[in-house]
Amino acid sequence: MQTAKQPLTNLQLELLKLYSRKVSEQDLQSIKNILAQYFANKAMYLADQTWENNNWTEEDAERLSNEHLRKSSQK
Repeated sequence: MQTAKQPLTNLQLELLKLYSRKVSEQDLQSIKNILAQYFANKAMYLADQTWENNNWTEEDAERLSNEHLRKSSQK
């Protein structure tokens, strides 16, 4: 017998446990902000690590930005 795939991620399940409690709208907004800040910090950390690992310079940043803009305009 094949088991069904879990439709929710571990994060979603944990948040469901948290949100099973009634919280004020202000608390809900604060929790959302905390989660957003956590993931933003994580993304910045990973970007910084990539930057350092590749020994990129400001010129590399400009080149990467221009490549992205050029590819976006071709779509």
